[in-house]
Amino acid sequence: MLDFNQLENCTVKTSPFTFLSAEGCVSDADGARIRADYPDIKKTGYWPLSKLNVHGAFAELIEDLQSPQFAAILSDKLGLELRDKPRMITVRKQSKAGDGRIHNDSVSKICTCLVYLNEDWDPNEGGAIRALNGDQDMDDYALEVKPLTGNVFAFARSDTSWHGHPPFAGTRYVVQTTFLIDDDALARKENRGGLQMRLKKLNPFAR
Repeated sequence: MLDFNQLENCTVKTSPFTFLSAEGCVSDADGARIRADYPDIKKTGYWPLSKLNVHGAFAELIEDLQSPQFAAILSDKLGLELRDKPRMITVRKQSKAGDGRIHNDSVSKICTCLVYLNEDWDPNEGGAIRALNGDQDMDDYALEVKPLTGNVFAFARSDTSWHGHPPFAGTRYVVQTTFLIDDDALARKENRGGLQMRLKKLNPFAR
Protein backbone atom coordinates (compact mmCIF):
# COMPACT_ATOMS: atom_id res chain seq x y z
CA MET A 1 0.00 0.00 0.00
CA LEU A 2 2.84 2.38 0.86
CA ASP A 3 5.34 3.06 -1.91
CA PHE A 4 8.52 2.64 0.10
CA ASN A 5 10.65 3.68 -2.88
CA GLN A 6 9.15 7.16 -2.74
CA LEU A 7 10.14 7.43 0.90
CA GLU A 8 13.63 6.13 0.27
CA ASN A 9 14.24 8.63 -2.53
CA CYS A 10 12.80 11.75 -0.91
CA THR A 11 14.85 14.74 0.21
CA VAL A 12 15.74 15.33 3.85
CA LYS A 13 16.23 18.82 5.26
CA THR A 14 18.11 19.57 8.47
CA SER A 15 17.09 23.18 9.13
CA PRO A 16 15.31 24.42 11.19
CA PHE A 17 15.07 20.75 12.25
CA THR A 18 15.46 17.38 10.56
CA PHE A 19 12.45 16.44 8.44
CA LEU A 20 11.44 14.85 5.18
CA SER A 21 8.52 15.20 2.83
CA ALA A 22 7.47 12.88 0.03
CA GLU A 23 4.72 12.71 -2.57
CA GLY A 24 3.11 9.74 -4.23
CA CYS A 25 3.59 7.35 -1.29
CA VAL A 26 -0.01 6.19 -1.77
CA SER A 27 -1.61 6.10 -5.23
CA ASP A 28 -4.88 7.92 -5.89
CA ALA A 29 -6.60 4.58 -6.53
CA ASP A 30 -5.37 3.12 -3.23
CA GLY A 31 -6.25 6.34 -1.46
CA ALA A 32 -9.87 5.93 -2.61
CA ARG A 33 -9.86 2.34 -1.34
CA ILE A 34 -8.46 3.42 2.02
CA ARG A 35 -11.06 6.17 2.43
CA ALA A 36 -13.82 3.68 1.61
CA ASP A 37 -12.59 1.42 4.44
CA TYR A 38 -11.62 4.26 6.79
CA PRO A 39 -12.94 4.09 10.37
CA ASP A 40 -16.20 5.97 10.83
CA ILE A 41 -14.87 8.65 13.17
CA LYS A 42 -17.47 11.26 14.10
CA LYS A 43 -15.52 13.35 16.61
CA THR A 44 -12.37 15.42 16.25
CA GLY A 45 -8.92 14.45 17.44
CA TYR A 46 -6.55 11.54 16.91
CA TRP A 47 -8.01 8.14 17.79
CA PRO A 48 -5.98 5.07 18.80
CA LEU A 49 -6.28 1.92 16.71
CA SER A 50 -7.67 0.03 19.71
CA LYS A 51 -10.83 2.15 19.50
CA LEU A 52 -11.36 1.71 15.76
CA ASN A 53 -12.66 -0.83 13.26
CA VAL A 54 -9.53 -1.63 11.25
CA HIS A 55 -10.26 -3.60 8.08
CA GLY A 56 -9.83 -3.79 4.33
CA ALA A 57 -7.54 -1.37 2.50
CA PHE A 58 -7.15 0.72 5.64
CA ALA A 59 -5.76 -2.34 7.44
CA GLU A 60 -3.28 -2.84 4.58
CA LEU A 61 -1.95 0.67 5.15
CA ILE A 62 -1.65 0.06 8.89
CA GLU A 63 0.28 -3.14 8.23
CA ASP A 64 2.84 -1.16 6.21
CA LEU A 65 3.13 1.47 8.94
CA GLN A 66 3.81 -1.28 11.48
CA SER A 67 6.40 -3.01 9.29
CA PRO A 68 10.14 -3.27 9.99
CA GLN A 69 10.83 -1.77 6.55
CA PHE A 70 9.00 1.44 7.43
CA ALA A 71 11.00 1.85 10.65
CA ALA A 72 14.26 1.11 8.81
CA ILE A 73 13.64 3.72 6.10
CA LEU A 74 12.77 6.46 8.59
CA SER A 75 15.81 5.51 10.69
CA ASP A 76 18.15 5.83 7.73
CA LYS A 77 16.59 9.00 6.31
CA LEU A 78 16.36 10.92 9.59
CA GLY A 79 19.54 9.67 11.23
CA LEU A 80 17.69 7.93 14.05
CA GLU A 81 17.46 4.38 15.38
CA LEU A 82 13.80 3.46 15.33
CA ARG A 83 13.98 -0.24 14.50
CA ASP A 84 13.66 -1.38 18.11
CA LYS A 85 11.43 1.44 19.34
CA PRO A 86 7.73 1.07 20.18
CA ARG A 87 5.35 2.89 17.87
CA MET A 88 1.86 4.26 18.33
CA ILE A 89 -0.53 4.78 15.42
CA THR A 90 -3.39 7.24 15.77
CA VAL A 91 -6.02 8.23 13.22
CA ARG A 92 -7.84 11.44 12.44
CA LYS A 93 -10.83 12.11 10.22
CA GLN A 94 -12.34 15.28 11.71
CA SER A 95 -10.63 18.57 12.63
CA LYS A 96 -11.84 21.62 14.47
CA ALA A 97 -10.59 25.18 14.02
CA GLY A 98 -8.58 25.06 17.25
CA ASP A 99 -6.44 22.13 16.12
CA GLY A 100 -2.96 22.55 14.69
CA ARG A 101 -1.70 25.45 16.81
CA ILE A 102 2.07 25.95 16.93
CA HIS A 103 3.58 23.29 19.16
CA ASN A 104 6.52 20.97 19.71
CA ASP A 105 6.24 17.30 20.61
CA SER A 106 7.12 15.98 24.05
CA VAL A 107 10.57 14.52 24.73
CA SER A 108 9.01 11.03 24.96
CA LYS A 109 8.58 11.13 21.18
CA ILE A 110 11.53 10.41 18.89
CA CYS A 111 9.90 10.73 15.49
CA THR A 112 6.46 11.43 14.06
CA CYS A 113 5.28 10.57 10.56
CA LEU A 114 2.05 11.83 9.01
CA VAL A 115 0.44 10.13 5.99
CA TYR A 116 -2.27 12.19 4.31
CA LEU A 117 -5.19 10.72 2.40
CA ASN A 118 -7.43 13.56 1.21
CA GLU A 119 -8.70 13.41 -2.36
CA ASP A 120 -8.35 17.17 -2.93
CA TRP A 121 -7.52 20.27 -0.93
CA ASP A 122 -8.12 24.01 -1.19
CA PRO A 123 -4.89 25.71 -0.04
CA ASN A 124 -6.91 28.75 1.03
CA GLU A 125 -8.81 26.74 3.65
CA GLY A 126 -5.85 26.04 5.97
CA GLY A 127 -5.03 22.62 7.37
CA ALA A 128 -1.67 22.14 5.60
CA ILE A 129 1.14 21.17 7.99
CA ARG A 130 4.10 23.55 8.19
CA ALA A 131 7.65 23.02 9.40
CA LEU A 132 8.16 26.26 11.27
CA ASN A 133 11.28 28.35 11.77
CA GLY A 134 10.27 29.21 15.34
CA ASP A 135 7.52 29.10 17.91
CA GLN A 136 5.88 32.47 17.27
CA ASP A 137 4.70 32.85 13.68
CA MET A 138 2.67 30.33 11.67
CA ASP A 139 3.60 32.19 8.49
CA ASP A 140 7.35 31.85 9.10
CA TYR A 141 7.88 28.36 7.74
CA ALA A 142 10.49 26.30 5.92
CA LEU A 143 8.01 23.95 4.25
CA GLU A 144 4.29 23.45 3.85
CA VAL A 145 2.85 20.03 2.97
CA LYS A 146 -0.64 19.83 1.52
CA PRO A 147 -2.70 17.00 3.05
CA LEU A 148 -3.30 15.28 -0.29
CA THR A 149 -3.35 11.52 -0.84
CA GLY A 150 0.15 10.06 -0.68
CA ASN A 151 1.86 13.09 0.82
CA VAL A 152 4.06 12.26 3.80
CA PHE A 153 5.71 14.49 6.38
CA ALA A 154 8.06 13.00 8.98
CA PHE A 155 10.43 14.64 11.42
CA ALA A 156 12.86 13.97 14.23
CA ARG A 157 11.74 15.53 17.49
CA SER A 158 14.17 18.19 18.76
CA ASP A 159 14.12 21.44 20.72
CA THR A 160 13.46 23.29 17.44
CA SER A 161 10.90 20.99 15.80
CA TRP A 162 8.06 23.51 15.92
CA HIS A 163 5.16 22.73 13.61
CA GLY A 164 1.47 23.34 13.09
CA HIS A 165 -1.10 24.27 10.50
CA PRO A 166 -3.47 27.18 9.85
CA PRO A 167 -6.99 26.67 11.24
CA PHE A 168 -9.27 24.22 9.48
CA ALA A 169 -12.62 22.68 10.44
CA GLY A 170 -13.99 19.67 8.60
CA THR A 171 -12.95 16.32 7.19
CA ARG A 172 -9.19 15.79 7.11
CA TYR A 173 -7.85 12.26 6.61
CA VAL A 174 -4.46 11.67 8.23
CA VAL A 175 -2.75 8.69 9.89
CA GLN A 176 -0.02 9.46 12.42
CA THR A 177 2.78 7.08 13.42
CA THR A 178 4.83 8.07 16.45
CA PHE A 179 7.99 6.32 17.60
CA LEU A 180 8.51 6.58 21.37
CA ILE A 181 11.55 6.32 23.62
CA ASP A 182 10.42 3.15 25.44
CA ASP A 183 7.48 0.92 26.31
CA ASP A 184 6.66 2.96 29.43
CA ALA A 185 6.16 6.05 27.29
CA LEU A 186 3.92 4.05 24.96
CA ALA A 187 1.81 2.81 27.85
CA ARG A 188 1.41 6.35 29.21
CA LYS A 189 0.35 7.67 25.79
CA GLU A 190 -2.13 4.85 25.22
CA ASN A 191 -3.62 5.20 28.70
CA ARG A 192 -3.99 8.95 28.27
CA GLY A 193 -5.59 8.44 24.89
CA GLY A 194 -8.06 5.96 26.36
CA LEU A 195 -9.00 8.44 29.09
CA GLN A 196 -9.59 11.18 26.52
CA MET A 197 -11.86 8.87 24.52
CA ARG A 198 -13.87 8.00 27.67
CA LEU A 199 -14.30 11.68 28.53
CA LYS A 200 -15.59 12.39 25.03
CA LYS A 201 -18.15 9.61 25.43
CA LEU A 202 -19.32 11.15 28.70
CA ASN A 203 -19.76 14.51 26.98
CA PRO A 204 -21.58 13.96 23.67
CA PHE A 205 -21.12 17.63 22.78
CA ALA A 206 -17.34 17.52 23.08
CA ARG A 207 -15.45 18.22 19.88
